[in-house]
Order: sequence, then C-alpha cells, then structure tokens
Amino acid sequence: MKIAVFGATGRVGSYVTTIALEAGWQVKALVRTPEKTTQKTPEPEVIKGDIFDKHLVEKTIAGCDAVFVGLGTDKTNTLSTSAPHIVAAMKKHGVMKAVIIGTAGILDSRHQPGKYRFETPESKRKTTTAAEEHLKAYQIWKASGLEWTYVCPTYLPDGEPTGEVRYEADLLPEDGTKITVGDTARFAFRVLHDNQFVRQRIGICY
Repeated sequence: MKIAVFGATGRVGSYVTTIALEAGWQVKALVRTPEKTTQKTPEPEVIKGDIFDKHLVEKTIAGCDAVFVGLGTDKTNTLSTSAPHIVAAMKKHGVMKAVIIGTAGILDSRHQPGKYRFETPESKRKTTTAAEEHLKAYQIWKASGLEWTYVCPTYLPDGEPTGEVRYEADLLPEDGTKITVGDTARFAFRVLHDNQFVRQRIGICY
C-alpha cells in the first residue's frame, strides 16, 4: 500500500505517517520543511513544496493507492484552496480513496436538525472560523464523487492511544469531550486500511 500524505509534519499527520511506515506501507509526503519530518527508519518519500502548488500535489499523488489529508486551518483558507487540487489529482491518477481529518464542528447537530454542531451550543468553541473553513473543504469533497471519509475528532489533546474510541456516523457520540492525537491517528489509519465509512463523516471521542 502506498499513500500520499498532506500534513505529514502536523500532529495527526506525523503520527499516521509513522504508523503507516511501521506497517510496511510506502509514504509520499508533500511538506514545506522536510527537516521537520521525524520519521527516520524507514523514511517517507518527501517532496518539498507547498500544498497550493497543484503540480506538486499531483506529483505527490501519482503512483499512490490512497490519500491522507491532515492539514490544519491556521486561520487561513488552506483547506478549501488545496482540496480542489487534491481532488483533481486523484481523479487524474485514478486514486479513489481519501481519509481527511476534520473537526467535530462539521458534524450534524444532535439537537437541532438541519444545523452543523458549530452553528449550535453543542460546540464549545469560542470562534467558528476553523469550522467554517473545514466545512468549505468538506463540501468540495462531498461533491467530488471520490471515496472519501471525514474523521472528525472533538477536542484533540496530545497523547498516546488508549484503544477505547467511540464513533458514530455524522454525529459526535453523546457526552464525548476529547480524544488524543494518538487515537485519532490510529482510527484514521484503520479507515485507510479498510473500506468502512465511505462517503461519511465519522465523529470520534472517548
């Protein structure tokens, strides 16, 4: 299995990259600063560049079997700007499967049908900026026709996996308050590995 990773130096992306390499998978990663990659043995195939460069995005995806996207928003339009490049490259090279890390804010509201969580008091975030950017990217993936899965963690502290993850399609499991980076990464890798949850948002928490 060979995967293209976008966000390989991020918290979840670096963890997914390590898990994939340890499982014997090949990894191609597009990163702005290759020196930030922490995986040493085995090493991923690193392409230096920017996610906004559609030619480098295509180069990263070429020859891969699936795509993992673990990009952050950083109060920018990174997600919604890069998503069309990734989708177009996947279609060009016949790569159907993608797993994207989102946010619980773009899951459906449990108590106010027709709204996203970030539009209701269910979300405890003081600002909706990040969720709105995630939503723009989600809508691009939703219309793509590809076999995408959005993994949507709630509050995401650093930490190792515990293995006790609750999940639900389109909703955050009730009373979910957090999930570690480690468990989020392991759940995402599980989705990359199998064919569950195609074209679904999956809320995850403890």
